[in-house]
Amino acid sequence: MIPSQIKQPFRDVFHLFYPNLCLACGQHLKVRKDIICISCQVKLPKTNFHLHEDNPVIEHFWGRISIGAGAAYLYFSKGSKAQQLLHELKYKGKGRIGVVLGKRYGMQLKKSPLYQSIDLIVPVPIHIRKRRIRGYNQSAKFAEGLSETLGVPWKEGMKRLDMVDSQTQKSRMARFENVENSFQVLDPKSLADKHILLVDDVITTGATLEACALKILAIPGTKVSVATIAIAR
Repeated sequence: MIPSQIKQPFRDVFHLFYPNLCLACGQHLKVRKDIICISCQVKLPKTNFHLHEDNPVIEHFWGRISIGAGAAYLYFSKGSKAQQLLHELKYKGKGRIGVVLGKRYGMQLKKSPLYQSIDLIVPVPIHIRKRRIRGYNQSAKFAEGLSETLGVPWKEGMKRLDMVDSQTQKSRMARFENVENSFQVLDPKSLADKHILLVDDVITTGATLEACALKILAIPGTKVSVATIAIAR
């Protein structure tokens, strides 16, 4: 066994080259298994939408499709801690962020009467080319965390059929037209007669979630609710 007084210099050198930093603010973390410091955990811009049957997420779908419940964990705005976390999740290979945020939000959803009848969690898919580059689907990481604390199974039940143009500068209608035929349910029978929680990373106009929900709702007996990591202000 290596004495602790010898181990410490090795730890110091390791932390020098591989610092354990908060992925929201960049400050050093005392516990290596943590990814978000206590201060950022407290300051994250939480929405509490899961406590309200009508909220800005649900409003995206009014008059378009029937959604059982809708919620987002955080508010997303330029320069916010939510934006930093999502950037690390999507572009820096930090898939664990999605799992951690999913676990934390799952604990909140578990207390909401709106999410008691969920049978299955399904993440919005990304195209296979994006997945190869990223190494994972960020929405699937979120689904994994939600599944753990909600005690509900999850599966990648949908496929993205094509790469679409960037959605950034498009209107809501243009976004929907851009993705309305871009998704396919892989095994419709496995979703029949189930209450599906459809999850994504960010909701802006809701066009992507709407396109996916329409495919699921075409299956007999299905009900769809949605949850995202963040919602754009």
